Amino acid sequence: MLSALFERPAVNTDLFVATGGVGPSALTDAIPPACRRGVDAARVTVTADVAVVEAPTWTPRRGARHLVPSFSLLGAVPCSFRFELSALQGTVWSPWIATATIGPATFPDPMGVTDDVVCGIDMYTVRRPVARARLRARVQPARALADPWMLGLSASDLVSMAIDEEEDAEASSRLGVPAFSQMEEALAIRERICSPTCVAMVLAFWGRPTSVPALAADMFHEGLDRYGVWPAAIHAAARRGVAGYLLRFPDWASASWCLHQGLPVIASIRFEPGELAGAPIPRTDGHLVVLVGTDGDHVLVHDPAGSSPQDVPRRYRRDQFRRVWLERGGVGYVLFDAGRAAR
Repeated sequence: MLSALFERPAVNTDLFVATGGVGPSALTDAIPPACRRGVDAARVTVTADVAVVEAPTWTPRRGARHLVPSFSLLGAVPCSFRFELSALQGTVWSPWIATATIGPATFPDPMGVTDDVVCGIDMYTVRRPVARARLRARVQPARALADPWMLGLSASDLVSMAIDEEEDAEASSRLGVPAFSQMEEALAIRERICSPTCVAMVLAFWGRPTSVPALAADMFHEGLDRYGVWPAAIHAAARRGVAGYLLRFPDWASASWCLHQGLPVIASIRFEPGELAGAPIPRTDGHLVVLVGTDGDHVLVHDPAGSSPQDVPRRYRRDQFRRVWLERGGVGYVLFDAGRAAR
């Protein structure tokens, strides 16, 4: 069968990473080449019981407008952290702007505010493109950094580009990710825990099984009253020995690369009635699913909204899935075992 060329919308995304104790080769095996920007060292300063991990100044290939930080701390020491970002727009650096804190600590030092850089629950968005960015994580207790860690920043320009992409039926492949249903959990939380359920599926894939309720309790952000805070998901996985990062996927090719590397992708999707045929829910303003494989012109997905584990595996049309994921933000969690090669 001859492949056809289609124009597909894509964006430019860079994934910057700074690490302590995580080998560069493990990251090379886990980050799509189109997004990979190398591995840097970071400066760590400690005052009392608080450590500040500060990455070097990062320069996106194109001015970035969508910035998603992540922090993966591979240790069992309970800790808290928050991100702080300063952006260069034109010739002026913004003040340091902080996210919500993950964990119970309170960091009292004041942070700046600017209309040009807006901090949401999980990410930063900017009015004018960012030429350079500085990211740091404030961590308590400082001893948590004795374990390996990685600090990441996904920087995307959000400018849709038409690219020529081969649209051919992909050979069938499926990763052996166990299927869990959020609908089997307690009535009070079952409608709210798609993210913990997806993370639990991928942890089980990597040989780190945990119960969905335990993971949900660990990921719950009391101040925001949410189970689906993206950095909290990466943190919860890391506490169980599985590294990870957040990425604004630029195109389908990067997701396909992850699958061929043996890496499931937890995808954040949104859709209205009729936009995703075969979904167990009619619409959603935000839902997480696990992308586990491909089958011709369909994608194979574990959708935790299925009524039972047998109802979780789904086949979605690839063109529809692209639309409800890549054209609605495109954010994904990639969790990987930094201590061994990807499967």
